Amino acid sequence: MATAFVVVLMTALLAFAGLVLDGGLLLAAKVDTVTHAQGAARAGAQAIDEIRWRADGVIRLDPARARASAAAYLRAAGLDGQVSVGAATVRVTIRRTHPTQILQLAGLRSWEITETATATPVAGI
Repeated sequence: MATAFVVVLMTALLAFAGLVLDGGLLLAAKVDTVTHAQGAARAGAQAIDEIRWRADGVIRLDPARARASAAAYLRAAGLDGQVSVGAATVRVTIRRTHPTQILQLAGLRSWEITETATATPVAGI
């Protein structure tokens, strides 16, 4: 009787430890992913079309430079992502697979993380 209780208690304790450890690691990976998505979007948003800005005072992105800047940021961080550039925004989406540590014992091998960030160029800052 006591052995069954110990087995159930240890299983529950291991599951709880798995949730705490793997949950904390997942949150850290999500923060890291969104930080890189925001950084890449900001890097792309710095690529404004300076000639047009000086001519008419309206800030527009240079789409090719913005895409290249955001992609270079992602490459430097060792990440793959999707970059889209509009007339005034840069949008970066990063998808990652984060492996679990303890929850692998329960059959949960990994979690998918998807984070998206946008940035808009602003004058005068």
